[in-house]
Amino acid sequence: MDALLLSRIQFAANISFHILFPTITIALGWLLLWFRLRFNRTGDQAYMDAYFFWVKVFALSFAMGVVSGITMSFQFGTNWPGFMESVGNIAGPLLAYEVLTAFFLEAVFLGIMLFGSRRVSARVHTLATFLVAFGTTMSAFWILVLNSWMHTPQGFEIRDGVAYATDWFAIVFNPSLPYRLVHMLLASGLTVAFLVAGVSALRWLVSDRSRANMLTLRTGLTLGAILIPLQIFAGDMHGLNTLEHQPQKVAAMEANWETGPRVPLILFAIPDEEARENRFEIGIPGGASLILTHDPDGVVPGLNDFVAEDGTLLHPPVTPLFFAFRIMVGVGFTMLFVAWAGSWMIWRRGDINRPLAYVLVPMALSGWAATLAGWYTTEIGRQPWLVSGVLKTSDAVSALPAGSVGITLAAYLLVYAGLILAYLSVIVALALKAAKTPHEAPPGINDPGIDPDPAMAVATGRDARG
Repeated sequence: MDALLLSRIQFAANISFHILFPTITIALGWLLLWFRLRFNRTGDQAYMDAYFFWVKVFALSFAMGVVSGITMSFQFGTNWPGFMESVGNIAGPLLAYEVLTAFFLEAVFLGIMLFGSRRVSARVHTLATFLVAFGTTMSAFWILVLNSWMHTPQGFEIRDGVAYATDWFAIVFNPSLPYRLVHMLLASGLTVAFLVAGVSALRWLVSDRSRANMLTLRTGLTLGAILIPLQIFAGDMHGLNTLEHQPQKVAAMEANWETGPRVPLILFAIPDEEARENRFEIGIPGGASLILTHDPDGVVPGLNDFVAEDGTLLHPPVTPLFFAFRIMVGVGFTMLFVAWAGSWMIWRRGDINRPLAYVLVPMALSGWAATLAGWYTTEIGRQPWLVSGVLKTSDAVSALPAGSVGITLAAYLLVYAGLILAYLSVIVALALKAAKTPHEAPPGINDPGIDPDPAMAVATGRDARG
């Protein structure tokens, strides 16, 4: 493998590891805010027990995301100097906005979330939770602005091979941003929904029937059941936007070689890119046309339209996109079935059974699987461009020897494998510990921030704010 391919694999490994953790923190911040607000309103200790358990998972995920994000940003200089040299006038400010408007909020107020419940008023603690949740969403917004601009660039001009911004509004609100942003936020919500449900099911299997655990189990299943249909709708809209702006990506996702009407929806095939045909194809006649154009006679672009006269391919590799897209969709529909079945069981019985619990535990990572498959579909689908129509991937790579890249890639993979195992081990350990001691709130946290009995506050050494 040459330095270009190794550098691509290395960046893919870094971003695959990194994206796992923002995918959790984006939605988990808002779920923590929900727990805090419900406790403020009802005084139900179960909500605060849930808050104190999941804020630990949030802090751990945030730390992992920060460290892996810093490592990933280094590669712009070490492996991809051509990226910043060509489009740094646009990418640099967008990355800076993410730090200034998002990271500072998360870093500053996370400490209050973790350690301030007994030191500040309920109002301040709630505000800190809101600001952290808002910060995670703003972080996602700015990163997706840059990523979307790389797919559908506008609002700039090229002078001497360098991109200069001419319209920041057009850059920020580029054509694919709304669809990518909604799709990613919903993906984060589903990731958290199944993580919460899966960890709660693990606690349930070790006989934790505490009100806090049943509350989080019900919350995870309900959230998943609500968000899945929304994600299917958002994914359909995103697909239509991609068909308009990146038809070659859609052709690769569907493994459709010839442009035409009534294109089948291929359920399974083995794309043969040399012969430019599919082997062992199983499809639904007219299905792809119906989904992509909402008309069974609609015309779907074919890959053979994206070949230069000299034989150079102007479309992304077909096989990884074809299978990654189907993994994403397959996991999504599995989520739909499990979330609806679990929600129905909770609604009818007020509890789940052991078979469902055994399904929910591995499904705790289903959001990660779907997110990674969707991310590979998006990013590989941009090839051979790094910035569509502006900068080719091969023109941005550094002159590092392949051996050097290969050594660092191997080191990254070993470290990331260890970190993932440690991360999951800590979450399992936290869950098992909580199952034995269900009440996670610190001693004395029994109200929304005001002691109902001043004499008891004096006796226990608590101040008037708890």
